[in-house]
Amino acid sequence: MKNTSNYSSLRKNYQSSELLESEIPGDPITLFNQWFDEVSSKGGVAETNAMTLSTSDSSGAPQSRVVLLKHIDQGDFVFFTNYNSAKGSAISQNPQVCLSFYWPNLERQVIVTGIAESVDEFASDAYFKERPRGSQIGAHVSEQSSPIQNRDFLDNKLAELERFYKNKLIPRPKHWGGYKVIPKTIEFWQGRPNRLHDRILFSLNKNDQWTFKRLSP
Repeated sequence: MKNTSNYSSLRKNYQSSELLESEIPGDPITLFNQWFDEVSSKGGVAETNAMTLSTSDSSGAPQSRVVLLKHIDQGDFVFFTNYNSAKGSAISQNPQVCLSFYWPNLERQVIVTGIAESVDEFASDAYFKERPRGSQIGAHVSEQSSPIQNRDFLDNKLAELERFYKNKLIPRPKHWGGYKVIPKTIEFWQGRPNRLHDRILFSLNKNDQWTFKRLSP
């Protein structure tokens, strides 16, 4: 079996837009929302709110997975998950995380580093009530990241809980809820021709005010 591959010929010349200092607002969340709306209106990205969450545990071992941004609250990036999952376990050991958005339709990336904290129970309850009923039951079915025997185990447990909660309100499991990522840096990356990309890095200074600088590509 062939076990080598060469992808060096795959290239794209980025030229859809630019990011100049004269166009940058003082607040990175304002720029993020502007980019998010532009990416969404352009089309071609199935889930604009999909982001790669990278964590590392107490030993420093990294792990990344895609999660969905649900809202930005007071400048914090909020997502929901099972607290007992691999990501939840890693965050409990090391709350320093990285979020990465990739939007190929406008040749853009946004990279957020910060600290992850659990949101309060009221916020978790409020969002859980908004979820489709199937997703609510799914939060009870899945012991996320733990081994299971087979697919039938999930399907049988789902059917059992659907019968149990028929015509009943479904409560939020205590092991399921939200995290907010409190950003410390936010980098905006705009693809440009000849790999001379625009990179603008926002950082919080000692007075908790945002400043930005241009990085070399």
